[in-house]
Amino acid sequence: MSEIPAKATESQDPSDGARTEAEGDVVPGIRPDDAPPGDAMWQSSPPGSIYDYIKVASFSIGPDGLVDQWSLRAEQLFGIRADRAVGMDPIAAFIDPDLRARGHRKMAEILDGREWTGVVPFRAPGATAGDSGRQGLAEVYVMPTRTEEGEKAAVCIVVDVRTLRSIETDLAASQSIFGQSPFGFVLIDPDLRVRRANERFASIFGGTPDDHRGRTVHDYLPRPEAERVAATLRRVLETGNSITDMHVTGFVPDSEERRHWSVNLYRVHSGSGRPIGIAWLGLDVTARRAAAREAAAARRNLALLNEAGARIGNSLDLETTARELLDVVVPGFCDLATVDLYQGLLAGDETPPGLADGSAELRRVAFASAVSDAPFAGSGKPVAVGAVHHYPFNSPCADALRTARPRHIPGEEGGLVQSTLAVPMVAHDTVVGLAQFARTKGSEPFGDRDQALAVELAARAAVCIDNARLYRREHERALILQRSLLPPGDPVASGLDIACRYLPGDSSADRPSEVGGDWFDVIELPGHRTALVVGDVMGRGLRAAVAMGELRSAVRTLALLDLEPAEVLSALDEIARGLGAPGGVQQATRAARRPREADLSEVYLATCVYAVYDSVTRRCTFANAGHLPPVLVEPGEDALMLDVPPGMPLGVGGEPFEEVEVELPEGALLALYTDGLVESRDHPLDEGLQAFVGALTDPSRPLEDVCDHVLNTLDTHHGEDDIALLMARVQGLPADSVGDWTLPREPRSVGRAREYARGQLISWGLEPLVDTTELLVSELVTNALRYGEGDIRLRLLLDRTLVCEVWDSGLVQPRRRRARDTDEGGRGLQLVGLLSAAWGSRRTPRGKTVWFELPLPDGENGLADPAEALLSLF
Repeated sequence: MSEIPAKATESQDPSDGARTEAEGDVVPGIRPDDAPPGDAMWQSSPPGSIYDYIKVASFSIGPDGLVDQWSLRAEQLFGIRADRAVGMDPIAAFIDPDLRARGHRKMAEILDGREWTGVVPFRAPGATAGDSGRQGLAEVYVMPTRTEEGEKAAVCIVVDVRTLRSIETDLAASQSIFGQSPFGFVLIDPDLRVRRANERFASIFGGTPDDHRGRTVHDYLPRPEAERVAATLRRVLETGNSITDMHVTGFVPDSEERRHWSVNLYRVHSGSGRPIGIAWLGLDVTARRAAAREAAAARRNLALLNEAGARIGNSLDLETTARELLDVVVPGFCDLATVDLYQGLLAGDETPPGLADGSAELRRVAFASAVSDAPFAGSGKPVAVGAVHHYPFNSPCADALRTARPRHIPGEEGGLVQSTLAVPMVAHDTVVGLAQFARTKGSEPFGDRDQALAVELAARAAVCIDNARLYRREHERALILQRSLLPPGDPVASGLDIACRYLPGDSSADRPSEVGGDWFDVIELPGHRTALVVGDVMGRGLRAAVAMGELRSAVRTLALLDLEPAEVLSALDEIARGLGAPGGVQQATRAARRPREADLSEVYLATCVYAVYDSVTRRCTFANAGHLPPVLVEPGEDALMLDVPPGMPLGVGGEPFEEVEVELPEGALLALYTDGLVESRDHPLDEGLQAFVGALTDPSRPLEDVCDHVLNTLDTHHGEDDIALLMARVQGLPADSVGDWTLPREPRSVGRAREYARGQLISWGLEPLVDTTELLVSELVTNALRYGEGDIRLRLLLDRTLVCEVWDSGLVQPRRRRARDTDEGGRGLQLVGLLSAAWGSRRTPRGKTVWFELPLPDGENGLADPAEALLSLF
């Protein structure tokens, strides 16, 4: 029998169902790894040992060459039970017949005291003779021994070659992967110490792979990071949950560069499933993270540029545009930012002094901060928003303005700001101001990419600011032009009390208002008549204001011709059609002849209401070209809109205009206005008109008060459009201020006309005007007898001036000519022109009227002496 007990020669798998242990060979509470090196310790093989994985079998052979002991693993390997195997010839038991002779010779040598190791083929469990598919190979190690009686025997240890080859392959693969991996590969034991490291890991952290045995993560990482990683390692060891792409930051020996690794962790098990440690697979991703940061910065910059394109320039207000820039960059790009613009450019100067060398005064128009209570001084002391200042000549900011190039300004030691970019704002090759962007301590300093982005953002804002500056300049010029074309002061008219208001449209930061084409005018006409005009050129801006000025000038010219209201609008219509056309008025004339061929896109459209009031008859004649209706308030009555046919707007052409004559009682109130008073984006026109009519409840109040009341009442209706309001209260010419006579068509009517004129002037107390008036009346009546037709009517009107009118039924208009020295006549109208302040003629429904006007005497009346005037004609 073998001298080795069966219990000491077996190593059973847990699946065997039982494990035998030598009495007293287990030390409770102590693991093999806990024992100090060199200490003796006895215990059975723990679950999952290498022997379980290899599945080693054993049996012993007695002196007779037969099996006398057969282990459980031998039963599993060969498929022969122990009760059957004991006493069998091991050679005949599982070796093929053709190999048995050789096997018996080897057995004899073994029993003769020789050790032997070899590979022996055998039949696997259940195989039959000749079944090559079920053949196996066993590596056998035979050790000679002796029984208690001293007889020769042998102990055999058997391992399945396939298992060994598998182990060998696994080890080779593991060694190849571990040793040749381009990643840092570390095996960490359950005590979180490095058990093994590969060459790649050692090349990063120095030394050889063996130098790293026994180290912990605290030997490689800063303490906070090491504690975080150690906690993660313990969690992986306890739970078995893998960690993928864990970010770890640290440093390598002899380098201050921060490195970044992506680490994968997973628990490692033995072949039987027992946890034996943690595998650490690390990849240096420093460059990849830098590239990712660059990509993220590029995406951020692109997003900022997109946002800047969407948010900057939505307003034509300078300060609002500057604030829009800061809203984009703070806090997405920087922590603090300011915008300074040249004060001279803001004031309208094209090249303010000091613009070239950067020393000109600037005004801070915007400031933004993501840090509470953080003043931003830039390169000097703090500057408040709205304050005017300048940078010292040698300062970085002045240099940036002077050279039109950005400057990077490092932060001062101990200061809040650590990095500043001073970026000139350049638009159309002109520096309009300076933008400063700053980052505080703790933020990443500005780099080259940041500087390029800042230059782009400043350039975009500069163009928008310059556009806003140019718009503001043009807007102010147009407003000056527009206001210069309106009647100066308070207009004065015969028989009317006049009050007027003009308000430009509201301008706000988010919706600036352009100059409109609204206008009004009060024009004195002969015979103490007055033309009241209100118009509105469609469109806005400088061109609309210029068109308005041209139309207003045209109205005044046409009014002096003393045309009827409908005729005035017809002529204006032709003029309006030529304002936008290359040919001007000539083009307008051709368009009027071919109205259907006119292109409305080439003309300015305008609306206008033209009214002529006669203070003697208190009658007013209206003509309307697409304008809102006049409003009339009679004493004791509610306000109402007059039913005046609206007609087509000026510039359309092809349609005649109608006239409406209305008698205005004494004290009546007439209101003309533009649509800006009654219409806005938030209120419809009908609602505004009703509100306007409702505001005219007390026309007896002073006209100035009535105007203020209307504007205050309609304040909610006033939008972005201009407002023009013209109000007139009727004060007819008293009957005793009018002298009116009809004369027959006979020569003696000339003398009678002089008598009527003399008597009327004396009754008015105007004796100084008697001689001049008699002379001029005599000339006009004589001309009416000579060139006119029908009865003659003489009328004298006294108001602020004296007006004399001679009416007849003839259609031939008088024409002034220069008489020759030898001519006996032809000097009458020249005399009228010399002695009167003004004279003229106009058509009437039944003929014509020739008139002259004399100023009332006030000591220095400026009238020529009749005798001297007569002498000057010869």
